[in-house]
Amino acid sequence: MLLGEGSTSETLSSSQVSDLLQRALEPLALAGKRVLVIIPDGTRSAPIPLFFRLLNEQLYSRVAQLDYLIALGTHPPLSEAAITALVGFSAEERAQSYPGLRIFNHQWDRPAMLHALGTLNAEEVDQLTEGLLRDEIVVSLNRRILDYDQLIICGPVFPHEVAGFSGGAKYLFPGIAGPEIINTTHWLGALVTSLHTIGVKETPVRRLLHRAAELVPRPLLVLALVMQGQDLHGLYIGDYQQAFEAAADLSARLNIVTHPHPYQLVLAVAAPLYPDLWTGAKAMYKTEPIVADGGEVIIYAPKITEFSYTHGPLIERVGYHVRDYFLKQPERFRTIPGTIKAHSTHVKGAGSYDATTGRELPRIQVTLATGIDAERCQRVNLGYRDPQSIDPEAWKGLEDEGILVVEHAGEVLHRLQYS
Repeated sequence: MLLGEGSTSETLSSSQVSDLLQRALEPLALAGKRVLVIIPDGTRSAPIPLFFRLLNEQLYSRVAQLDYLIALGTHPPLSEAAITALVGFSAEERAQSYPGLRIFNHQWDRPAMLHALGTLNAEEVDQLTEGLLRDEIVVSLNRRILDYDQLIICGPVFPHEVAGFSGGAKYLFPGIAGPEIINTTHWLGALVTSLHTIGVKETPVRRLLHRAAELVPRPLLVLALVMQGQDLHGLYIGDYQQAFEAAADLSARLNIVTHPHPYQLVLAVAAPLYPDLWTGAKAMYKTEPIVADGGEVIIYAPKITEFSYTHGPLIERVGYHVRDYFLKQPERFRTIPGTIKAHSTHVKGAGSYDATTGRELPRIQVTLATGIDAERCQRVNLGYRDPQSIDPEAWKGLEDEGILVVEHAGEVLHRLQYS
């Protein structure tokens, strides 16, 4: 059963959210049970403090144990200060108000913390991905899920470069998953390409996520949030498919902006919630569709100083390249994880590669105006621009000259009107 409210013009009040949660949670037989809530980290806009408070109000005294697991994927673990900012309660406040409540970071790279749920055979993967992949996939999740009777996913749904839209089962895979399915789903998204994936509800990756979610051995309830900026416009509660689809439909109306023509230059001012290029590159993904062939997108984020706090050395070793650079040199990159190759080609964007001449032809130029210096940018095959040479305010109002400034870039998808 799907419960939910959503609007493009109005926001949800805390009382409306509380009422929806009560209607969804009351029928569940949770007395004396253990409940785990899976939430995003700070790289997603969402009123997590509101949901943390309301879920605790409705569940803490009712269940035997209530805990939270942060769906980091391969993002770095959150410090206590970051957890406090995420949920709106310090460790001391949590201990006083909710004794025994715990908040865990996901640990994707610790085999001892993972549990294999099952295997998708090569034939099924071939069918789910429309022939793009024919590999056996071991589906593993954080083993903590086995300690609970009920799982609840709580997180927003935005256009996404790998899955089409984020949210729903994506908070399981890659959110709390092991490396094999993380690598596979990201590389699958790269094979389709971001341009043909982002903002599309039904994708090969989404089909794979929903099939993998069938292997989860615990009841699963999804709270799918729909945001516009910092405002909550929708909340849909149900199973991982129904809640996701309803939220994606509203998110498409709120978080996809169309333009009548492409621009020669887009200055994508990355939202401040991104700590590195691994996450901040969403500023490029969400604006790539409106950059003209031969044009340029500049990721403006002076505070970003690293390619990735988790994968930096591998990224600097591989660099940034178009998809076919990897497809036409499979043996050279056989040992490179799919997640790294996917990030590389998503950042570089669409293009071609001639294996005979070794010439790479990206569709657009991607330039960093960040805290990463010119030498490092050149080494990884990206352009460089001194961020101090750019005043975003001075670049505004130049649309007639083919220049567009996109503020808070990274969550709203910009695409051409007739694409």
